[in-house]
Amino acid sequence: MSPNTILEQGSEFEALKAQLLQAQKLSSVGAIASSVAHEFNNILTSLLNYTKLAMKSQDEDFRNQALDKILKSSQRAATIVNSMLGFARKSSAKKEPVSLAKLLDEVLVLTEKDLHKHQIKLNKIIHDEPTAPVVAVHIEQVLLNLIINARQAMKSGGTLKVELKTCPVQEVAEIIVSDTGHGIQPDNLRKIFDPFFTTKDPDNNNQGGTGLGLSVCRQIIENHHGRMRVESILGKGTTFIIKLPLKPDEETKNTFAETLKTL
Repeated sequence: MSPNTILEQGSEFEALKAQLLQAQKLSSVGAIASSVAHEFNNILTSLLNYTKLAMKSQDEDFRNQALDKILKSSQRAATIVNSMLGFARKSSAKKEPVSLAKLLDEVLVLTEKDLHKHQIKLNKIIHDEPTAPVVAVHIEQVLLNLIINARQAMKSGGTLKVELKTCPVQEVAEIIVSDTGHGIQPDNLRKIFDPFFTTKDPDNNNQGGTGLGLSVCRQIIENHHGRMRVESILGKGTTFIIKLPLKPDEETKNTFAETLKTL
């Protein structure tokens, strides 16, 4: 095989990987689009009603209260729009120092209504606010995928716990996503990150069931020189643990892989 052929195949492979990442990104956005649209409808209804009341009222105090409601609803709408546009527009593959707490909040803004709609209580625990060198949109994609998976595992409602902390000794940030869903069969647990392996059937919106989501997630984390593992108890729930290095790549290459081998 000629060097040119190898280069061409390598370029094609990288192009396919980029297309897969984009496809998974769009799939994740599609899974929450209905809930986001519903929330916007509620916000618009609130804006219209309070605007009409403020216009009709002669009571200055009441008008001020109505205007305050309008302001808060508008700010909520702006927050959702900024989060959605930020997730959709970010395309840089360059790793930059990012506040993981802020990044996590942006993802939760997008998923909050979807979780509420499915009667899922969110328990967010921020122990620390580490900054890590990451491709922000890729880590957002991982978190969004894990949260959607957790929601799908809790068909009758439940609790989603998202935890962020720093492990100074290992020099990593740790993100933990836990659900109280149906759990994963022990025989399936070792295959959960395999491409095209899935225990889910596609729903009415054709979401889920491709078996690519978790495989892509692990690939993203490993591209960050991190690690991703899963723990599950059948009938009690599943926990995904992500470890991301706090140092830039050049400081991580020689130490991080060896450190994680001992974990």
